[in-house]
Amino acid sequence: MAIGIESLFTSALGLSDPWRVENVNLDMARRRIDFDLTCDAKRLACPVCGLLDQGIHDRQKRQWRHLDFFQYEAWLQAEVPRVACSDCGKTTQAQVPWAREGSGFTALFEALALSLCRELPVRQAAALLRCTDKQLWRRIEHYVDEARSLDDMSAVRVIGIDETSLRKGQDYITVVHDLDKKRLLFACEGRDHQTVVNFAQDLQAHGGEPGKVAHVCQDMSAAYAKGVAQALTQAQISYDRFHVVAMANEAMDEVRRHETSTQPQAIKAALGDNDRKLLKSLTWGMRRNPDGWSVNQTNAMHWLQHSTLRSARAWRLKMALRTVYANAARHNNATQAKSELKAWLSWATRCRLAPFKKLTRTLKQRLDGVVRGMLDNRSNAYVEAMNGLLQQAKRAARGFRTARNFIAIAYLRMSKLKHLPSNP
Repeated sequence: MAIGIESLFTSALGLSDPWRVENVNLDMARRRIDFDLTCDAKRLACPVCGLLDQGIHDRQKRQWRHLDFFQYEAWLQAEVPRVACSDCGKTTQAQVPWAREGSGFTALFEALALSLCRELPVRQAAALLRCTDKQLWRRIEHYVDEARSLDDMSAVRVIGIDETSLRKGQDYITVVHDLDKKRLLFACEGRDHQTVVNFAQDLQAHGGEPGKVAHVCQDMSAAYAKGVAQALTQAQISYDRFHVVAMANEAMDEVRRHETSTQPQAIKAALGDNDRKLLKSLTWGMRRNPDGWSVNQTNAMHWLQHSTLRSARAWRLKMALRTVYANAARHNNATQAKSELKAWLSWATRCRLAPFKKLTRTLKQRLDGVVRGMLDNRSNAYVEAMNGLLQQAKRAARGFRTARNFIAIAYLRMSKLKHLPSNP
């Protein structure tokens, strides 16, 4: 049975009465296809109050970008009725079924754009869709805000707080993740205690209760600890083991750098033939785990352990702290973990290495939180991994112009929002 092309595209576009395709125009030079749509209704319901059978005041021409048909850019054009309501007295443009109000794209086109922006830099997605990245950013912000307004955070109990940079050396963003559900809950500019207070307010706005947050995993930030004390009053803080060991690594590196710059003769005497390759292997061997050493690094570390250099003492302290953490993970006993950590702190206090003495003071001030971080098997490893993905996205996009864009793409990719349009 022959079917008219207008009827065919009416079905293909999913239109139903009173809307239909009236005309189809193909412009091969511009590689564009235009669909002229018409509304056959003489009377419509009021879009504001819903009163049925109201007169049409006038019609205004609108157009929307649609999904491509084969290799052709597709556009929908229609004279959209404006309804004059006899009850509320307002004259309002009728809703069209293929697009949200005020958008120049159809709903299907916007859904495709969001799907691409989840995987690609927004500028690259815009190039594929032949539109501007500014148009896509407006859609991302609209749909992310809409989906987050419907997000349910009532079950949040365990969170991880961390910071990530928007630009090198400046403009930090605080991120809060649900460590149970492995998703981003909240992001905002800054890294002071107010960011945690802002999170608590956002949590309440989404059905959560700050008083029911039982556990916060974070780094050694005093600002975050202050915010947790103010806004998440029932939460216990555990200081992430990754950050504690990272601080020990930094203390070890500081000792090595200071010794290299102030005592080169002692290093030369201990090294013997002054092999620069051995010195380089030593630098990397001190930073890596023993099971990851190369042959050269193994030789260098064997030399280090038989020397009397301060670097050797710093490396032993760092490895001893790692052993304390490994033992705690194995026995999972708070009393034993605290005892072993105190023994390490006593050694580090007497080690005559200024960076480790400074680290000791920091850990003593936060001893209970550090011990909790050793035992509860929770860490910010997931948060760190997500921050790494965000930084990769930033580099791929060659930076984000605004913090608002950075936060919007973080929500789109990492919040597992349930109310976003599905990929067409």
